[in-house]
Amino acid sequence: MEADVGTGAVREILVVVGVAVGGLLLAVVAAFAPWYDVSAGPGGAEVVEMRAPAGPAVGDLATSPDAG
Repeated sequence: MEADVGTGAVREILVVVGVAVGGLLLAVVAAFAPWYDVSAGPGGAEVVEMRAPAGPAVGDLATSPDAG
């Protein structure tokens, strides 16, 4: 049971493996590279600003004296 493998098939497999390796390298770089400038120094820019949600609105049905 011998299979004749031409140079075209070998070239195609090498291209597929090369593209897969390139994709893995890009994924590793995206996962481990810093996403923002790390040279900001102490007290640098914040990535996210945290805010507390607003309290219940005045006249909310759940807190009105007429609810029940």
